[in-house]
Amino acid sequence: MDIISIGFKDIMDILLVGGLLYYIFKLMRKSGSLPAFVGIMVFIVVWLLVSQVFEMRLLGSIFDKLVSVGVLALIILFQDEIRRFLFTIGAQRSSSLFNMFFKKEQTGHKTNQSILAIVMSAMNMGKQRIGALIVIERNSPLDDIVQTGEELDAILSQRLIENIFFKNSPLHDGAMIIAKDRIKAAGCILPIAHQGAQISKRFGLRHRAAVGISQECDALAITVSEETGRIAVAVHGQLFTNLSAQQLEDKLTEELIKDEFDFKMEAHKAE
Repeated sequence: MDIISIGFKDIMDILLVGGLLYYIFKLMRKSGSLPAFVGIMVFIVVWLLVSQVFEMRLLGSIFDKLVSVGVLALIILFQDEIRRFLFTIGAQRSSSLFNMFFKKEQTGHKTNQSILAIVMSAMNMGKQRIGALIVIERNSPLDDIVQTGEELDAILSQRLIENIFFKNSPLHDGAMIIAKDRIKAAGCILPIAHQGAQISKRFGLRHRAAVGISQECDALAITVSEETGRIAVAVHGQLFTNLSAQQLEDKLTEELIKDEFDFKMEAHKAE
């Protein structure tokens, strides 16, 4: 009778595969593609049982052909999820040590002045019932979104934000992209939130677009309702609504300033 021996490498292999599957599971759940992921896992389990356990040659060969063709089909079907997965990996703080070898200095691009300009402009637009959608780029690049609007590359200021979203402005309907303390583009088109997102029917396309972009990447989206003037923030697929000026400032500080501070602290510890 053969004795099955499990070594350290086998344990690490199992843990890594389990961690990878769990990470993909969370990603699919956020994107609303969880049923497809479950279906793929069921197919893989059946394929392994047929080919490895029961050793059914004919049925196993059919499954093998389906798997070889299915890999290409899955890449085409889940190209958005795969791109988001790769962006998320590159944006993890665990890559801070890797970045240190390529960046001599990590400078902060989200400052208190920028947050104050965004908060003040959002409050003024809310009082005047001016709709707005502001997206703040973080680790994941938004070049594809920028190309859908008008590239500006302008200095971030309260007056410029309010002028762009003024009702007679040709760029007020789209989204504004802010990156590295600059207004990168305006009038941009954002993806709508996936069906799996829990969004109340009272919210319109502006809020759904904010949640959608926060699902696609690690960007932070701020909305000002044209009907009510209320302010909301979408982060990681979650929508925080009816925020006051202080709450908005605290949320932006928590997500932006603290995020950079943690990154710098981890980089310092790595040294």
